[in-house]
Order: sequence, then C-alpha cells, then structure tokens
Amino acid sequence: MKQIYKVFILSFFIFSGMPMILDANAHSLFNSSEETLGDFRVQIATQPEFPQIGEKSQILIRVTDLDYNEVDDFTMGIRIFFNEEQIDAIRPQSINGAHWTTDFVFIDSGNHIFRVDLYDPTDYGNPLTFTFNLSTQSPFGYIFISAIAAGGLIFTGIMGIVFIPRILKRIKSKP
Repeated sequence: MKQIYKVFILSFFIFSGMPMILDANAHSLFNSSEETLGDFRVQIATQPEFPQIGEKSQILIRVTDLDYNEVDDFTMGIRIFFNEEQIDAIRPQSINGAHWTTDFVFIDSGNHIFRVDLYDPTDYGNPLTFTFNLSTQSPFGYIFISAIAAGGLIFTGIMGIVFIPRILKRIKSKP
C-alpha cells in the first residue's frame, strides 16, 4: 500500500508539472530586450552577455512584424547615449535579412541608451525610435553571478547533509 501511495504522488507531480515543461523557453540574455512600435518588433542583445569595457562587443538586432515573422528588408540606424549625451551613432543603412550585427566598444562603465531608428516604409519614411538600455560589466555582474552560484552550492550542500545520511542508513540496514 505504501508503494502505491508513493507512485500516486510521483505521478501527480509529474503530470501537474507537464504544462510548465511544455512552455519552457531559452535563457533570456542579461543585456537583451524587445520593444514593439507600429507594425514592428525589434529585439536587441549583446554578445558577450556582459560586455567588457574597452573590448569589442557585438550588438545583435532582430526585426519582426507583429506576427513574429522576420522582416527581410529594412532601413535602420542607431544612436548611442551615455549620461544623456550622444557618444556614437551608426548612420541609417539598408539591411537585407531580419538579423543585423554590428561591433561596438563600450568605453565607460554603466548604462548606455541605444536608440534604434527603424525607417518604416509604410509611414512615408518617418523613423520609429526603439529605446533600449544596455549596461557594461561592472562589479555588480560578478557579485550577481557569484551569489547565484553560491546559492546553488549551499542548496546542494544542505540537500546532501539531509538526504545522504538517510540513504547510507538504508544501505547499511539492508542485509
């Protein structure tokens, strides 16, 4: 009877967790965001996930329509701000394909505002401006990653302290 009860509880947890497993998504990058304006949705991310100051990083951009279909041809430019001051710009250019990658070197530590201008052909060339906040690696990033790793190790240690003696006791008690 005890085994049937355990099987029932295990199957309950498996089947109740099934909707969560079916809706699982990939890890969203730390410096990634998306915004929808007009008939377009623009996604932005950095590679590496935490850009280092003074090192070349890639800015990854993807453009889709409202139905998540990739837009093949578009015209786009970027204005980059730091402390409310424009520090760089990428002139508008025609892009073939839905993905655009450009290199950028972050000089200052902190938050950078990327204003992505998408020139909408259905709006007589008036730009749609998507605003994104991207930050560079700071001591907070290392602290954040270390805190998550420490939490995982502490959880594993506590589970080991609680369950390993029980398992060893069962093994020793069996003839």
